Amino acid sequence: MSKLMEAAVLYAPADLRVEKIPVPTNIGAGEVLVKVRAVGICGSDLDRVMKSGTYKFPTIPGHEFCGEIAEVGADIKEFKKGDRVAVAPMLPCMTCEFCQQGNYGQCDDYNFLGSRTDGGFAEYVKAPVKNLIRMPDSVSFLEGATIEPAAVTLHGIKKVGINVGDSVAVLGCGAIGLFAIQFAKIMGATKVIAVDIAPDKLDLAKEIGADICVNALNNDVVQVIKELTGGKGVNVAVETAGVSLTQEQCLRVAKKQGRVLYLGTAHKDVIIPPKSFECIVRNELTIVGAWNSYSAPFPGVEWFATLDFIQSGSLKIKPLITHTLALKDAPQVFKDLVERKYPFNKVIFVVD
Repeated sequence: MSKLMEAAVLYAPADLRVEKIPVPTNIGAGEVLVKVRAVGICGSDLDRVMKSGTYKFPTIPGHEFCGEIAEVGADIKEFKKGDRVAVAPMLPCMTCEFCQQGNYGQCDDYNFLGSRTDGGFAEYVKAPVKNLIRMPDSVSFLEGATIEPAAVTLHGIKKVGINVGDSVAVLGCGAIGLFAIQFAKIMGATKVIAVDIAPDKLDLAKEIGADICVNALNNDVVQVIKELTGGKGVNVAVETAGVSLTQEQCLRVAKKQGRVLYLGTAHKDVIIPPKSFECIVRNELTIVGAWNSYSAPFPGVEWFATLDFIQSGSLKIKPLITHTLALKDAPQVFKDLVERKYPFNKVIFVVD
């Protein structure tokens, strides 16, 4: 193994450099060195790399990754060199109140691969063995790089509780929205309505399981969804776009005593008009927020179930991947994506 590796290192917001740096050493007991084979770009990576920055500099971003074990630490019996693994990026303290409850996503003192410590935009990453998910040969590395964002989505779907026969509206058909559509169907929803402003994303939503697609550019979303549900609204409204308009619309498309799941983060003030706020009160809506992808035992059923759904073909990944690119091009790729120079959905760096 070479002593140097290629990595995309963030020195400041919008200052991402591909460099040759030392391969991580001192692999301790309970740790492994993972040779990264594929790493996805999360929507949060765009903001983190180009605007907000990581928690310290320099840092290697990237938290959606998988690969092969290159080295194992002392006393590790369950994994060996060459094993194919996905890596859960959260490093919870395991001692705070929330960790002891199994709510690792709420840890008071966590570390995180790709934002607080070096992550997957590199040829090698050091990770704790407890963060590894074994990948069968039937799951490709490209698919493995999407397990993390899919597990984030499943965590929210579990929390909001989609039941057999439910109607579901998914507002926003990016990667998370497309995962939400599929998980809603897997959980038994019989009518899934996809909403977006991009025809290509709506076409993809239809391809992977949405029953009805609504283009928000030329339709009154609330009116259409009410018409499609006999004037009642849906059992569950899922917001994934992180846009104030859709964050407010979810409150109006949910039926009486319905549920609203917020998966998208807010980038601007979310203004809720009185009429929409009254929907919360008068319709007795349940509002659910979801963050990250973890449950007990760590890293959680979300990770193993996602892998099982991919392996069985129930969760379709390949249609979501629009670009596979080289890590050496990362600085230009991030500029292009932020400037929306081309349409994209799931973008993955293939690391060779």
